[in-house]
Amino acid sequence: MQPIVERAGCVPAVKVGDTLYCAGPAGCTPELAVIEDPEAQFIAAWQNLRQVLEEGGCRFEGVVDMTTYHVNMSQHMAVFREVKNRLFPRGHCAWTTIGVSELAHPGWRWKSNVRRCSASYCTTR
Repeated sequence: MQPIVERAGCVPAVKVGDTLYCAGPAGCTPELAVIEDPEAQFIAAWQNLRQVLEEGGCRFEGVVDMTTYHVNMSQHMAVFREVKNRLFPRGHCAWTTIGVSELAHPGWRWKSNVRRCSASYCTTR
């Protein structure tokens, strides 16, 4: 995730006590290039989010509150849900979805904010 720090000047997550606050990464390559195919972009975004959580000592099961932002939400929601249901455990967190007109980079279709990671699901480092 170092390219995000270098490019944007911020970190993808901050841990305060037992809580991880994560501005989830978008679906991009390690070099931050946009992935054009919606399904491939959603898969990459979930994989990138998993990496950020793991680097912060957490897992998907520890997420208790998540907000996702979607460009063209009605056009891509079916494939997004299918990918989410494949990669993210169901029934573990509160989830708010918000449709937006655009995100920071053209071509990004989805971004997440994970507000908390439960201490009971954080790993020991």
